[in-house]
Parts: sequence; C-alpha cells; structure tokens
Amino acid sequence: MEIGKQIKKYRNEMELSQDELAGKIFVSRQTISNWENNKNYPDVKSLLLLSSLFNVSLDILIKGDLEEMKEKIKIEDIDMFKYDSNIFSTLLICTMVLPIPLKRFMGDIGFVIWALIFIASAYYAIRVEKHKKNFNIQTYREIIAFLDGKNMDEVEKNQEYGKRPYQKFLLAVGAGLLTIVVTVIMGCILL
Repeated sequence: MEIGKQIKKYRNEMELSQDELAGKIFVSRQTISNWENNKNYPDVKSLLLLSSLFNVSLDILIKGDLEEMKEKIKIEDIDMFKYDSNIFSTLLICTMVLPIPLKRFMGDIGFVIWALIFIASAYYAIRVEKHKKNFNIQTYREIIAFLDGKNMDEVEKNQEYGKRPYQKFLLAVGAGLLTIVVTVIMGCILL
C-alpha cells in the first residue's frame, strides 16, 4: 500500500475528518488531502506524529499493512493452484478415458489428439508440482489445509512429512491401477 492509503485508512478507523487530523499534527487540511492522494509525502516530523497518533510503528505506516498484502497474495496463490489442479484433473481423466475411443473412431488422427491431450496433461502436472514445491505441500492433509488458507502447527507438519513417501507411492500405484481398469473397461465396451 502507498502511504496515502495508509493515512486515509487509519484516519477513517479513528473516525477523524481531514480537518481534525490536520489539527492534531499541525498541518493544513489541504496537506492531509495531498498526502492521501499521493500528491506529496509527509516529512519525517509528520510521519512521527502520525505514527504516534495512529499508534502504529513507522515501519507499518510506511510499508503498509503487510498482513493484508500477504493475505491477498495467498488468496491469489490458492486460486492459481485450484485452477491448475482442475485443468490437470480434467486432462488426466481425458488421458485415461479417451485413448481407445479416439483410436477406434478417428484412427491415427485420434491417436494424435490423445497425444496432444497427454502433453497438455503433463504440462499441467508440472505446474501443479511446482505449486506444491513452492508452498511445501505434498500430502493430502497439507493440500487441504493450504486450500482452506490454514497453517499447520509444527507437530502436524512433522506427522505429514513422515507420510510423504508412502502417499506418493500409493498415489502412483493407484493412478496406474485406475488407468488399467478404465482401459480394460473401455476396451470391453468398444471392441
């Protein structure tokens, strides 16, 4: 946030008009208006008075509300993770279900279409894995906590860290078995 927005935010929280704030820090109402509209910036003396009046540190006043910014970033990260995960899930299902129907009804062109779907699926799988690596989330519980915007405590993190190798193995085996079952079913239906 810019300092003007911070001044306006804290002024509104204290239910002060620009005139009232100006009187408390010994400047004109126009000066407050200029600060809030980022036309100019307070001097050091005014910053100290504002910090004292608003009962916030200079760091927070100058840098802005870091927690609010972090929360906005976190929401954007969660939304991007959800978006990429949904696309990956859809493409993965298509990769498992479509090879036999595409080959049977479209011949070699169907195989090319399936290969393109497979490549897109691999691309989104890499994107999802990058998100998981960036946010240090691997297990099902870690992913659910991340999507809910919650942080796990140290004990929960350590418990989940121990589960990671097993869950990856089980996920790979489960995906392989599911692919085989779907392929056999589709083969029986279409052949």
